[in-house]
Amino acid sequence: MSQQTSPRGTFVKIADAVKAEIVAEPEMTELPTLATLMERYGVSRGVVLRAFNVLREEGVAEPVPGGRWRVIKEGESVDRRPLAERLAEVITTDGIAVGESFPSTSALATRFGVSRPTVAKALDKLEAAGLLSATRQGKQRTVLTVPNKEEGSKL
Repeated sequence: MSQQTSPRGTFVKIADAVKAEIVAEPEMTELPTLATLMERYGVSRGVVLRAFNVLREEGVAEPVPGGRWRVIKEGESVDRRPLAERLAEVITTDGIAVGESFPSTSALATRFGVSRPTVAKALDKLEAAGLLSATRQGKQRTVLTVPNKEEGSKL
């Protein structure tokens, strides 16, 4: 497609072509880069970004850090809530009572598939919200209060 071709609908055609590529290659986990699609179809960056947004709206792909886009496999469900909200939910799902120990940063990092520093930042938010005690070296965090549904939205 050349730049002289009407841009109206071009991004939809690109989105359809990328969807066909995803279907043809079930192992595909990442979309082609912006530069690759710009070169392949002879369009601007904005047109490719609009095509990516179509794919996001249809639940086919999502952006990931670093400017890449990840393919969402059919039937795949991923919890998109902030990590702090998911950690607060651990209190109720694991049945942790007020005064009991909260799981360690390492255990939570493994459980949620994220790094320890990422968990530490989310735990800081729970401390600030008053759900967990502050941590000190040699002392494990404890639950100060059990969250209710309204508190989850404040995190």
